[in-house]
Amino acid sequence: MKKILIDPITRLEGHGKIAIFLNDAGEVENAYLQVPELRGFERFCIGRKAEDMPLLTSRICGVCPVAHHMAGTKALDAAFNVEPPSAAKKLRELMYCGYFIYDHTLHFYYLGGPDFVVGPDVPPEKRNVIGVIEKAGLEIGKEVIKHRAYGQRITELIGGKATHPVCGLPGGMSKPLKEEERQEIEKMAESSVKFAQFSLKLFHDIVLGNSKYVDLIKSNAYTLKTYYMGTVDENNKVNFYDGKVRVVDPSGKEFVKFEPKDYLNHIVEHVEEWTYVKFPYLKKVGWKGYVDGADSGVYRVGPLGRLNASEGMATPLAQEEYKVMYKTFGGKPVHSTLAFHWARLIELLYAAERALELSRDPEITSKEVRNKPGEPSEGVGIVEAARGTLIHHYILDKDALIKDLNLIVATTNNAPAINMSIRDAAKGLIHGGKVDQGLLNMVEMAFRAYDPCFGCATHFAVGQMPMTIEIYDNKKKLLRTVQR
Repeated sequence: MKKILIDPITRLEGHGKIAIFLNDAGEVENAYLQVPELRGFERFCIGRKAEDMPLLTSRICGVCPVAHHMAGTKALDAAFNVEPPSAAKKLRELMYCGYFIYDHTLHFYYLGGPDFVVGPDVPPEKRNVIGVIEKAGLEIGKEVIKHRAYGQRITELIGGKATHPVCGLPGGMSKPLKEEERQEIEKMAESSVKFAQFSLKLFHDIVLGNSKYVDLIKSNAYTLKTYYMGTVDENNKVNFYDGKVRVVDPSGKEFVKFEPKDYLNHIVEHVEEWTYVKFPYLKKVGWKGYVDGADSGVYRVGPLGRLNASEGMATPLAQEEYKVMYKTFGGKPVHSTLAFHWARLIELLYAAERALELSRDPEITSKEVRNKPGEPSEGVGIVEAARGTLIHHYILDKDALIKDLNLIVATTNNAPAINMSIRDAAKGLIHGGKVDQGLLNMVEMAFRAYDPCFGCATHFAVGQMPMTIEIYDNKKKLLRTVQR
């Protein structure tokens, strides 16, 4: 048995490694994504003041702090039995759109996009945002940086800070939006709509215009038939901030739709001894291991999960692109893992359109942004993080201290599918024991499509991003070591 180790994996948030096991014929037997560090938030937050939770949990990750801040704030709304004013909900959603703008821009141009824009088998030093700028042009690079900054500026204006917002309170928001701030956001949102349209054109030209890329996207190596989960509004359209959680089966048929408070009736977490990441599955289907199909409780979240679980987008331009994507793939649902990239750009357009709508809403500058909280109890807050469905569940004692809590982050929801995607990509690409940098990067592409945020599950700084491949024979003798 030979073993190929990719440690650490690259272009993601957090730290992890991939172990690929080959049989004597050099064919892949199995592959595992291991997250070796422990997330301790569910233990050290016990005993803390409830109102501190949106601030504490935003430190889980520096990439998706807005998602954790908002999930925590919504959990406190429920725990203190208070409904925020309409203007507060709109302010929260507007800030959330800013977060999606900067986050999805980050992934396409910095993390996932280089595999397509530059190429999956070019030298590693070229597969980054610098390589993207060289390919697309310096002016495009300036636009990327500018619009990512716009998303963070929207977060800062509403949330008080660009990275770790401080605005969410049980029952509403800490401050209203000023008219001059609204005008600034409106201009940034207008520009972001055009930028999202440009990004989609770039995707159409470079990715969809390349038959090799299209064949790769549709190949069996990157296909996984699972259930899909995402938050939808009353019309079953994608909504990042609020709504019911909808699940569809591998054929696209609605399996269940539930309120956030009922999530434990539908989701269970499986534990494996070789990783600190748990593996959620659908309770009514059950855990059947790392297999796909209707008999497996594995589901996927995130951009493709949301689009598959919905019946469309709630803004016009995004809806048109939504229809184009499903027409291209021959209908719903789409099971291609690499289609996450296209879905992510559709969501970027939706976030920009929705931000523009909200910035022009007359109520957005209302001074009525908070209602008085009630008595402490128990609450669940669910939002759609950029990477998928995020769940915060708090139980408070009589003094409004945290008695117990449960956090299921987006990448945790995707963990079973990520492992299966890596395994299937490795099996489809590695044959005869022959590996090179390009092939290993294409294996990494299977997890990178999910935009995994292991910062939400790990807290370990390696200081560098090397890649070491160790190949062993069936007697566990080290045959060869290759280091990036």
